[in-house]
Amino acid sequence: MLGFMDYVQRAFYERSHWDHDNSYGTLTATAQALLDFETPRGLRLKVSSLSAPNFATSYTLGSVGVVDGSLSFLYSSLALNTPSKSSEINLHHVILGASYGGQMSLGDTLLYGRLFLPNSTLEALYLRRLTPTRQLRISCVSDSTLHNGGTILALLQNDYGKYSTEYLYSTDSALLGVRGLYNFGPDPRTSPSASASTVTSEGSVLAEPQYGRFSAGAELYYGVLNKSGGVSTAIRFATLPQHTGFPYTMTLTLNPLMGNLSSTFAVKAGPQLSLCSRFDFNVYSYESDLQLGLELWRLRSKPLEIAWAEKLLREGWKKRKARADEDVIGILKARVDQNWKIGLLWEGRIKELLFSAGAGFDLKRRDKVLGAVGVEVQYSS
Repeated sequence: MLGFMDYVQRAFYERSHWDHDNSYGTLTATAQALLDFETPRGLRLKVSSLSAPNFATSYTLGSVGVVDGSLSFLYSSLALNTPSKSSEINLHHVILGASYGGQMSLGDTLLYGRLFLPNSTLEALYLRRLTPTRQLRISCVSDSTLHNGGTILALLQNDYGKYSTEYLYSTDSALLGVRGLYNFGPDPRTSPSASASTVTSEGSVLAEPQYGRFSAGAELYYGVLNKSGGVSTAIRFATLPQHTGFPYTMTLTLNPLMGNLSSTFAVKAGPQLSLCSRFDFNVYSYESDLQLGLELWRLRSKPLEIAWAEKLLREGWKKRKARADEDVIGILKARVDQNWKIGLLWEGRIKELLFSAGAGFDLKRRDKVLGAVGVEVQYSS
Protein backbone atom coordinates (compact mmCIF):
# COMPACT_ATOMS: atom_id res chain seq x y z
CA MET A 1 0.00 0.00 0.00
CA LEU A 2 1.25 3.44 -0.87
CA GLY A 3 2.33 5.66 1.98
CA PHE A 4 0.49 8.92 2.44
CA MET A 5 3.36 10.99 0.99
CA ASP A 6 3.52 8.78 -2.12
CA TYR A 7 -0.23 9.19 -2.45
CA VAL A 8 0.13 12.99 -2.30
CA GLN A 9 2.96 12.93 -4.86
CA ARG A 10 0.75 10.96 -7.25
CA ALA A 11 -1.96 13.55 -6.69
CA PHE A 12 0.59 16.18 -7.76
CA TYR A 13 1.24 14.25 -10.99
CA GLU A 14 -2.49 13.98 -11.64
CA ARG A 15 -3.12 17.63 -10.86
CA SER A 16 -0.30 18.67 -13.21
CA HIS A 17 -1.38 16.24 -15.98
CA TRP A 18 1.92 14.35 -15.97
CA ASP A 19 1.70 10.70 -17.07
CA HIS A 20 3.81 8.94 -14.46
CA ASP A 21 3.41 5.58 -16.27
CA ASN A 22 4.64 6.70 -19.70
CA SER A 23 8.32 5.90 -19.14
CA TYR A 24 10.76 3.05 -19.59
CA GLY A 25 11.12 2.66 -15.83
CA THR A 26 7.42 1.72 -15.45
CA LEU A 27 7.25 -0.62 -18.46
CA THR A 28 6.80 -3.66 -16.20
CA ALA A 29 4.80 -1.90 -13.47
CA THR A 30 1.82 -4.28 -13.74
CA ALA A 31 3.91 -7.40 -13.08
CA GLN A 32 5.83 -5.66 -10.30
CA ALA A 33 2.58 -4.72 -8.54
CA LEU A 34 1.42 -8.34 -8.61
CA LEU A 35 4.73 -10.10 -7.85
CA ASP A 36 7.10 -7.68 -6.09
CA PHE A 37 4.84 -6.36 -3.32
CA GLU A 38 6.46 -5.89 0.08
CA THR A 39 5.05 -7.54 3.18
CA PRO A 40 5.18 -5.48 6.42
CA ARG A 41 7.72 -6.41 9.08
CA GLY A 42 6.71 -6.07 12.71
CA LEU A 43 4.25 -3.36 13.70
CA ARG A 44 4.30 0.04 11.98
CA LEU A 45 2.02 3.01 12.61
CA LYS A 46 1.67 6.03 10.32
CA VAL A 47 -0.15 9.25 11.14
CA SER A 48 -0.42 11.83 8.34
CA SER A 49 -2.24 15.00 7.47
CA LEU A 50 -2.85 17.28 4.52
CA SER A 51 -3.12 20.30 6.81
CA ALA A 52 -3.39 22.69 3.85
CA PRO A 53 -3.84 22.17 0.08
CA ASN A 54 -0.12 22.94 -0.30
CA PHE A 55 1.38 21.30 2.78
CA ALA A 56 1.43 17.73 4.14
CA THR A 57 3.10 16.00 7.09
CA SER A 58 3.58 12.38 8.08
CA TYR A 59 4.95 10.60 11.15
CA THR A 60 5.94 6.94 11.31
CA LEU A 61 6.67 4.72 14.30
CA GLY A 62 7.85 1.14 13.87
CA SER A 63 9.23 -1.75 15.89
CA VAL A 64 11.48 -4.21 14.06
CA GLY A 65 14.01 -5.27 16.69
CA VAL A 66 14.43 -1.65 17.81
CA VAL A 67 12.02 1.26 17.86
CA ASP A 68 12.47 3.47 14.81
CA GLY A 69 10.51 6.10 12.95
CA SER A 70 10.55 9.01 10.55
CA LEU A 71 9.30 12.58 10.09
CA SER A 72 8.17 13.74 6.64
CA PHE A 73 7.18 17.12 5.22
CA LEU A 74 5.91 18.00 1.75
CA TYR A 75 5.21 21.31 0.02
CA SER A 76 3.48 21.75 -3.34
CA SER A 77 3.04 25.02 -5.19
CA LEU A 78 -0.08 23.44 -6.71
CA ALA A 79 -3.15 23.23 -4.49
CA LEU A 80 -3.86 19.53 -4.01
CA ASN A 81 -7.55 19.29 -3.21
CA THR A 82 -7.47 15.51 -3.01
CA PRO A 83 -9.27 13.45 -0.34
CA SER A 84 -6.87 13.15 2.59
CA LYS A 85 -8.91 11.45 5.31
CA SER A 86 -8.15 7.74 5.51
CA SER A 87 -11.89 7.06 5.69
CA GLU A 88 -12.45 8.86 2.35
CA ILE A 89 -9.38 7.87 0.29
CA ASN A 90 -10.25 5.69 -2.69
CA LEU A 91 -8.54 2.34 -2.13
CA HIS A 92 -7.77 2.09 -5.84
CA HIS A 93 -5.49 5.13 -5.43
CA VAL A 94 -3.36 3.73 -2.58
CA ILE A 95 -3.21 0.02 -3.41
CA LEU A 96 -0.78 -0.76 -6.22
CA GLY A 97 -2.62 -3.28 -8.38
CA ALA A 98 -2.73 -4.47 -11.94
CA SER A 99 -3.16 -1.79 -14.61
CA TYR A 100 -4.18 -2.68 -18.18
CA GLY A 101 -3.94 -0.52 -20.51
CA GLY A 102 -2.07 18.38 -20.52
CA GLN A 103 -1.36 21.78 -19.71
CA MET A 104 0.31 23.13 -16.62
CA SER A 105 1.46 26.52 -15.45
CA LEU A 106 5.24 26.54 -15.67
CA GLY A 107 7.38 26.65 -12.57
CA ASP A 108 5.16 24.52 -10.33
CA THR A 109 7.30 22.81 -7.71
CA LEU A 110 7.12 19.98 -5.20
CA LEU A 111 9.49 19.75 -2.22
CA TYR A 112 9.73 16.71 0.02
CA GLY A 113 11.92 15.80 2.97
CA ARG A 114 12.10 12.82 5.30
CA LEU A 115 14.24 12.28 8.40
CA PHE A 116 14.76 8.72 9.66
CA LEU A 117 15.29 8.13 13.36
CA PRO A 118 17.37 7.17 15.28
CA ASN A 119 20.14 6.91 12.63
CA SER A 120 19.47 10.48 11.35
CA THR A 121 19.36 9.52 7.67
CA LEU A 122 17.89 12.31 5.55
CA GLU A 123 16.30 12.02 2.12
CA ALA A 124 14.94 14.88 0.03
CA LEU A 125 13.19 15.44 -3.29
CA TYR A 126 12.98 18.50 -5.54
CA LEU A 127 10.52 18.29 -8.44
CA ARG A 128 9.96 21.16 -10.87
CA ARG A 129 7.98 21.40 -14.09
CA LEU A 130 10.10 23.22 -16.67
CA THR A 131 7.79 23.05 -19.70
CA PRO A 132 4.46 21.31 -20.44
CA THR A 133 6.47 18.27 -21.63
CA ARG A 134 9.52 18.41 -19.36
CA GLN A 135 10.24 18.18 -15.67
CA LEU A 136 13.34 18.03 -13.47
CA ARG A 137 13.58 15.60 -10.57
CA ILE A 138 16.45 15.78 -8.06
CA SER A 139 16.61 13.35 -5.16
CA CYS A 140 19.33 13.04 -2.55
CA VAL A 141 20.20 10.94 0.48
CA SER A 142 22.45 11.97 3.36
CA ASP A 143 23.81 9.01 5.35
CA SER A 144 27.15 8.63 7.11
CA THR A 145 27.32 4.98 6.04
CA LEU A 146 27.31 5.89 2.33
CA HIS A 147 30.41 6.79 0.32
CA ASN A 148 31.13 10.53 0.63
CA GLY A 149 28.30 10.74 3.16
CA GLY A 150 25.48 10.63 0.61
CA THR A 151 24.43 10.65 -3.00
CA ILE A 152 22.47 12.85 -5.42
CA LEU A 153 20.45 11.70 -8.43
CA ALA A 154 19.29 14.18 -11.08
CA LEU A 155 16.70 13.08 -13.64
CA LEU A 156 15.49 15.16 -16.60
CA GLN A 157 12.24 13.71 -17.94
CA ASN A 158 10.55 14.47 -21.27
CA ASP A 159 7.08 13.18 -22.13
CA TYR A 160 5.73 13.83 -25.62
CA GLY A 161 2.92 11.27 -25.41
CA LYS A 162 4.04 9.29 -28.44
CA TYR A 163 7.44 8.81 -26.85
CA SER A 164 9.37 9.74 -23.71
CA THR A 165 13.04 10.20 -22.83
CA GLU A 166 14.98 10.45 -19.58
CA TYR A 167 18.52 11.61 -18.86
CA LEU A 168 20.09 10.89 -15.47
CA TYR A 169 23.23 11.65 -13.51
CA SER A 170 24.23 10.24 -10.14
CA THR A 171 27.14 11.30 -7.97
CA ASP A 172 27.57 7.62 -7.09
CA SER A 173 30.40 6.54 -9.45
CA ALA A 174 29.56 9.59 -11.63
CA LEU A 175 26.87 7.52 -13.33
CA LEU A 176 25.47 8.82 -16.63
CA GLY A 177 22.40 7.30 -18.22
CA VAL A 178 19.74 7.71 -20.89
CA ARG A 179 16.56 5.76 -21.53
CA GLY A 180 13.54 6.09 -23.74
CA LEU A 181 10.15 4.60 -24.58
CA TYR A 182 8.23 4.68 -27.88
CA ASN A 183 4.51 3.91 -28.27
CA PHE A 184 3.45 2.54 -31.63
CA GLY A 185 0.03 3.26 -33.07
CA PRO A 186 -2.20 6.25 -32.23
CA ASP A 187 -0.91 9.01 -30.02
CA PRO A 188 -1.74 8.10 -26.36
CA ARG A 189 -2.60 11.74 -25.69
CA THR A 190 -5.74 11.36 -27.84
CA SER A 191 -8.96 9.70 -26.74
CA PRO A 192 -8.73 6.01 -25.77
CA SER A 193 -11.03 5.33 -28.73
CA ALA A 194 -8.47 6.75 -31.15
CA SER A 195 -8.45 4.76 -34.34
CA ALA A 196 -6.59 4.36 -37.58
CA SER A 197 -8.37 5.02 -40.87
CA THR A 198 -8.66 2.90 -43.99
CA VAL A 199 -10.02 3.82 -47.40
CA THR A 200 -12.56 1.50 -49.06
CA SER A 201 -12.81 0.83 -52.79
CA GLU A 202 -15.58 3.44 -53.01
CA GLY A 203 -13.28 6.03 -51.50
CA SER A 204 -15.05 6.28 -48.15
CA VAL A 205 -13.07 6.29 -44.92
CA LEU A 206 -13.73 3.68 -42.26
CA ALA A 207 -12.38 3.75 -38.74
CA GLU A 208 -10.55 0.72 -37.40
CA PRO A 209 -10.65 0.68 -33.58
CA GLN A 210 -7.36 -0.03 -31.87
CA TYR A 211 -7.60 -2.84 -29.33
CA GLY A 212 -4.00 -2.84 -28.13
CA ARG A 213 -0.80 -0.82 -27.99
CA PHE A 214 2.76 -1.96 -28.62
CA SER A 215 5.61 -0.14 -26.82
CA ALA A 216 9.38 -0.56 -26.99
CA GLY A 217 12.19 1.04 -25.02
CA ALA A 218 15.83 0.82 -23.98
CA GLU A 219 18.28 2.23 -21.46
CA LEU A 220 22.04 2.80 -21.49
CA TYR A 221 24.19 3.86 -18.53
CA TYR A 222 27.91 4.22 -17.80
CA GLY A 223 29.85 4.82 -14.60
CA VAL A 224 32.73 7.21 -15.26
CA LEU A 225 34.66 6.43 -12.06
CA ASN A 226 34.42 2.64 -12.11
CA LYS A 227 34.46 2.49 -15.94
CA SER A 228 31.57 0.04 -16.18
CA GLY A 229 28.25 0.28 -17.92
CA GLY A 230 25.08 -1.54 -18.80
CA VAL A 231 22.29 -1.71 -21.32
CA SER A 232 18.81 -3.20 -21.44
CA THR A 233 15.87 -3.21 -23.81
CA ALA A 234 12.22 -4.17 -23.41
CA ILE A 235 8.95 -4.44 -25.30
CA ARG A 236 5.35 -4.44 -24.07
CA PHE A 237 1.94 -5.14 -25.51
CA ALA A 238 -1.14 -4.06 -23.56
CA THR A 239 -4.81 -4.12 -24.46
CA LEU A 240 -6.80 -0.88 -24.56
CA PRO A 241 -10.18 -0.24 -22.88
CA GLN A 242 -12.09 -0.98 -26.11
CA HIS A 243 -10.69 -4.53 -26.21
CA THR A 244 -13.68 -6.87 -25.93
CA GLY A 245 -11.87 -9.84 -24.39
CA PHE A 246 -9.89 -10.29 -21.18
CA PRO A 247 -7.54 -7.32 -20.59
CA TYR A 248 -3.91 -8.44 -20.54
CA THR A 249 -0.34 -7.16 -20.63
CA MET A 250 2.79 -8.90 -21.94
CA THR A 251 6.40 -7.75 -21.55
CA LEU A 252 9.82 -9.02 -22.58
CA THR A 253 13.03 -7.55 -21.08
CA LEU A 254 16.59 -8.33 -22.20
CA ASN A 255 19.93 -7.41 -20.64
CA PRO A 256 22.47 -8.58 -23.25
CA LEU A 257 25.59 -7.92 -21.16
CA MET A 258 24.41 -9.98 -18.19
CA GLY A 259 22.51 -12.46 -20.33
CA ASN A 260 19.26 -11.99 -18.41
CA LEU A 261 15.93 -12.54 -20.15
CA SER A 262 12.61 -11.87 -18.40
CA SER A 263 9.06 -12.32 -19.72
CA THR A 264 5.80 -11.49 -17.93
CA PHE A 265 2.14 -12.05 -18.64
CA ALA A 266 -0.68 -10.49 -16.62
CA VAL A 267 -4.39 -10.95 -17.29
CA LYS A 268 -7.57 -9.74 -15.65
CA ALA A 269 -9.36 -13.09 -15.46
CA GLY A 270 -12.50 -11.70 -13.84
CA PRO A 271 -14.06 -8.49 -12.51
CA GLN A 272 -12.08 -8.77 -9.26
CA LEU A 273 -9.34 -11.29 -10.17
CA SER A 274 -5.94 -10.71 -11.85
CA LEU A 275 -3.29 -13.35 -12.52
CA CYS A 276 0.37 -12.90 -13.40
CA SER A 277 3.41 -15.00 -14.25
CA ARG A 278 7.08 -14.12 -14.72
CA PHE A 279 9.84 -16.32 -16.16
CA ASP A 280 13.50 -15.30 -15.83
CA PHE A 281 16.33 -17.03 -17.66
CA ASN A 282 20.08 -16.45 -17.93
CA VAL A 283 21.59 -17.56 -21.24
CA TYR A 284 25.10 -17.79 -19.74
CA SER A 285 24.43 -19.85 -16.59
CA TYR A 286 21.18 -21.52 -17.76
CA GLU A 287 19.63 -20.60 -14.41
CA SER A 288 15.90 -19.89 -14.44
CA ASP A 289 13.20 -18.69 -12.09
CA LEU A 290 9.41 -18.85 -12.26
CA GLN A 291 6.97 -16.76 -10.22
CA LEU A 292 3.18 -16.83 -10.12
CA GLY A 293 0.93 -14.26 -8.48
CA LEU A 294 -2.64 -13.10 -8.11
CA GLU A 295 -4.69 -10.29 -6.66
CA LEU A 296 -8.30 -10.68 -5.61
CA TRP A 297 -10.50 -7.72 -4.76
CA ARG A 298 -13.19 -8.56 -2.23
CA LEU A 299 -16.40 -6.59 -2.51
CA ARG A 300 -19.17 -6.19 0.01
CA SER A 301 -22.18 -8.28 -1.00
CA LYS A 302 -25.13 -6.29 -2.27
CA PRO A 303 -28.78 -7.03 -1.43
CA LEU A 304 -31.11 -8.06 -4.23
CA GLU A 305 -32.73 -5.08 -5.92
CA ILE A 306 -36.48 -5.08 -6.52
CA ALA A 307 -37.27 -3.41 -9.83
CA TRP A 308 -40.72 -2.14 -8.85
CA ALA A 309 -39.29 -0.35 -5.81
CA GLU A 310 -37.87 2.28 -8.11
CA LYS A 311 -41.38 3.30 -9.06
CA LEU A 312 -42.25 4.06 -5.42
CA LEU A 313 -39.75 6.92 -5.29
CA ARG A 314 -41.34 10.32 -5.54
CA GLU A 315 -40.40 12.50 -8.49
CA GLY A 316 -37.47 14.75 -7.72
CA TRP A 317 -35.89 12.34 -5.26
CA LYS A 318 -32.31 11.44 -6.11
CA LYS A 319 -30.35 8.43 -5.05
CA ARG A 320 -27.19 9.01 -3.07
CA LYS A 321 -24.17 8.68 -5.34
CA ALA A 322 -21.88 5.97 -4.02
CA ARG A 323 -18.11 6.28 -3.95
CA ALA A 324 -16.19 4.21 -6.49
CA ASP A 325 -14.68 2.05 -3.74
CA GLU A 326 -17.64 2.06 -1.31
CA ASP A 327 -18.22 -1.69 -1.72
CA VAL A 328 -14.53 -2.65 -1.55
CA ILE A 329 -13.63 -4.54 1.62
CA GLY A 330 -10.00 -5.22 0.71
CA ILE A 331 -7.57 -6.90 -1.62
CA LEU A 332 -5.68 -10.16 -1.24
CA LYS A 333 -2.29 -10.56 -2.94
CA ALA A 334 -0.37 -13.82 -3.15
CA ARG A 335 2.77 -15.00 -4.91
CA VAL A 336 4.81 -18.21 -5.10
CA ASP A 337 8.04 -19.11 -6.85
CA GLN A 338 9.62 -22.36 -7.97
CA ASN A 339 11.40 -22.69 -4.61
CA TRP A 340 8.05 -22.66 -2.79
CA LYS A 341 8.59 -19.29 -1.21
CA ILE A 342 5.17 -17.77 -0.63
CA GLY A 343 4.14 -14.20 0.10
CA LEU A 344 0.66 -13.15 1.29
CA LEU A 345 -0.67 -9.62 1.75
CA TRP A 346 -4.11 -8.36 2.78
CA GLU A 347 -4.85 -4.64 2.42
CA GLY A 348 -8.01 -2.75 3.17
CA ARG A 349 -9.84 -0.37 5.48
CA ILE A 350 -11.32 -0.75 8.95
CA LYS A 351 -13.54 2.22 9.81
CA GLU A 352 -11.12 5.21 9.91
CA LEU A 353 -7.91 3.23 9.37
CA LEU A 354 -6.06 1.81 6.38
CA PHE A 355 -4.12 -1.37 7.07
CA SER A 356 -1.75 -3.90 5.49
CA ALA A 357 -1.11 -7.33 6.98
CA GLY A 358 1.28 -9.81 5.44
CA ALA A 359 3.49 -12.82 5.98
CA GLY A 360 6.15 -14.81 4.16
CA PHE A 361 6.53 -18.59 4.08
CA ASP A 362 9.35 -20.90 2.99
CA LEU A 363 7.91 -24.40 2.58
CA LYS A 364 11.34 -25.93 1.97
CA ARG A 365 12.63 -24.84 5.40
CA ARG A 366 11.06 -27.18 7.90
CA ASP A 367 12.89 -25.50 10.78
CA LYS A 368 11.44 -22.07 9.95
CA VAL A 369 8.47 -22.23 7.61
CA LEU A 370 7.03 -18.90 8.75
CA GLY A 371 9.18 -15.93 7.82
CA ALA A 372 8.52 -12.21 8.30
CA VAL A 373 5.11 -11.23 9.68
CA GLY A 374 3.90 -7.67 10.01
CA VAL A 375 1.05 -5.21 10.25
CA GLU A 376 1.03 -1.61 9.04
CA VAL A 377 -1.71 0.82 10.07
CA GLN A 378 -2.25 4.26 8.52
CA TYR A 379 -4.40 7.15 9.67
CA SER A 380 -4.63 10.47 7.87
CA SER A 381 -6.74 13.59 8.23
